[in-house]
Amino acid sequence: MDQAHYFNAEPDIPDVRRPLAVVLDGREVTLRTSAGIFSPDGIDKGTAVLLAEVPDPAAEGHLLDVGCGWGPIALTMALRSPAATVHAVDVNNRSLSLTRENAALLGLENVSAELPEEVDPGLRFATIWSNPPIRIGKAELHALLTQWLPRLEVGGQAWLVVQKNLGADSLARWLAEELGEAYDVARAATSKGFRVLVVTREG
Repeated sequence: MDQAHYFNAEPDIPDVRRPLAVVLDGREVTLRTSAGIFSPDGIDKGTAVLLAEVPDPAAEGHLLDVGCGWGPIALTMALRSPAATVHAVDVNNRSLSLTRENAALLGLENVSAELPEEVDPGLRFATIWSNPPIRIGKAELHALLTQWLPRLEVGGQAWLVVQKNLGADSLARWLAEELGEAYDVARAATSKGFRVLVVTREG
């Protein structure tokens, strides 16, 4: 599929919902998927690495998944932290619809799937998890990360998964320089050609 589809607000290919059998947080579940979104056939390699490497998100407060697709990251956060509110953000309305549908299928009432501009600008996040859309281009990626990472609360952490050969190390250096001394940027893990980066807001 032309990957540009999942960067569009309204994909121009038919929305035909179909079942998707996956394992989330150790549970075998059947969810819903469709064309015109990121990784419609299952959990992509980068997201699988992220979910395998991250510690549990904050138990309470506001959590964030940037670029939610059909919802694997946001749903896992919600399963692990039922007392928290999980904000699943995407520019693709079909992705948001599927995330809402999948949260309902799992009985999760703590997931809010929203367009970026619908998120309360006053919110601060205890945990951010993201498989960011590297292929939107460097300038757009940098703008996306500087939109959300400064919204970590003090002591909060963002966990990002990035392919090594798509610039994970240079991105880590850029984040450290861009975010400044109030943030610590570190490489938390390397697996299957991916880096997991952790950004901690210290002040």
